[in-house]
Amino acid sequence: MHDIDTNAPPKSNVPEFSVGELAFSLKKTLEDNFGRVRVRGELSRISIAGSGHMYSSLKDDNAVIDAVCWKGNLNKLSLRPEEGLEVICIGKISSYPKSSKYQLIIESMELAGEGALLKMLEDRRKRLEGEGLFSQERKKPLPFLPKTIGVVTSPTGAVIRDILHRLADRMPSHVLVWPVIVQGDGAANQITNAINGFNAIDGSSLPRPDILIVARGGGSLEDLMAFNEENVVRAAAESKIPIISAVGHETDTTLIDYAADLRAPTPTGAAEMAVPVRANLLAQILDNEKRLINATSRILSDSLNKLDAQSRGLGDPEKLLTMKAQSLDHASDKLGLSFGSFLSTKREQLISRASRLRDPKDAIKNAHTRLERWSEQLKSAAPTITQKRSQNLDHLGKMLDAYSFKKTLERGYAVIRSTEGKPIITASDAKNHAALNIEFQNNEIISVQTGNTAAPQTPTPKKKKPSQKDDKAQTSLF
Repeated sequence: MHDIDTNAPPKSNVPEFSVGELAFSLKKTLEDNFGRVRVRGELSRISIAGSGHMYSSLKDDNAVIDAVCWKGNLNKLSLRPEEGLEVICIGKISSYPKSSKYQLIIESMELAGEGALLKMLEDRRKRLEGEGLFSQERKKPLPFLPKTIGVVTSPTGAVIRDILHRLADRMPSHVLVWPVIVQGDGAANQITNAINGFNAIDGSSLPRPDILIVARGGGSLEDLMAFNEENVVRAAAESKIPIISAVGHETDTTLIDYAADLRAPTPTGAAEMAVPVRANLLAQILDNEKRLINATSRILSDSLNKLDAQSRGLGDPEKLLTMKAQSLDHASDKLGLSFGSFLSTKREQLISRASRLRDPKDAIKNAHTRLERWSEQLKSAAPTITQKRSQNLDHLGKMLDAYSFKKTLERGYAVIRSTEGKPIITASDAKNHAALNIEFQNNEIISVQTGNTAAPQTPTPKKKKPSQKDDKAQTSLF
């Protein structure tokens, strides 16, 4: 017999879950019961993560639910999620176990109504207009007569047939068609690629279009949404080739109409804007030709009348020429006579001057003879001339030596100079110097002090035998 613990808590038949088991069980329950739902609400708190997934919320006046759109589905959405946009999202309800929050996994998205769609388009238009994509400065003029026309449209609809038919009626042209789908998923990307593709043609393999027509037939606002996408609008605004937008009927307006260089009410109207009427051009050419001929004839007639009026004031050209011809004959006769006389005079002068000329050989021979005679005379006279000049030179040398002051010094005289080497001639000059140099024969020089600061006294020279080693001696004269 076992004892029963009456204090133990009673056991429950409720199953026990871990936190993770309960969270994943709730997740599975939500996904099983709400596998596909349509939820209408306003987008808010849109955030694109680095992985490419979009996290946002859907709200109305009563509640808010988190929403997630994975990267793969986000790229396939038919519209671009924007803050405050009222949409209808299709997907499933799930939860995020780690935060115990349920959320809507978005698989597709559409606008909740035409009003919301119009609001989104108006906001987009204002934003792109603020960037300057619709400014008139960006508009390019259309060529008057394009050689090649590029058309971006569906290849199977009535639009391309209308365009080709109208071009053939007005002005047959070379047409390049870039086939695209004009509505639904991928339409905007195909239209963008077509516009960029035409601009990328370099003209080597295909002719580069001179003008582009982007066209499609009429439809609802949703059908025309591809031509409201931002990538299509930007491609049209950045196109180097002028673009005519012809989307829908005359009352339909899309954003590409603002970015294009010209908007046509219909695709047929776009063809009419692209080329002129050939018959009108021919008629205009014929009219211009006629006017040109008439104007030329009128100018020629007026010129002839003026010529006749001016010719009446002139003399008879034949008579004028006859008189001038006669004058020319008289002048030519005088010229012939004068020229003959001139030649005779010059001939006589030439003969006279030629007779005075001598043969250069004779002149050279005579000059050579004179040169030899002068050379012999110079040789005979040279000794006499040089001897006489030498005797004169010796005589002058002796006279110079005799009159030299050195000879005077040898006879017992002396030369007195200042210390600067200037000769002293008078006693007053000697008193103006404090010292003097006295030169004797054999270049013997002594220096003496004059003592010019005191009264002059009779000099008492001291006798000193000069020596060869000491040419200069110091003494005083006063």
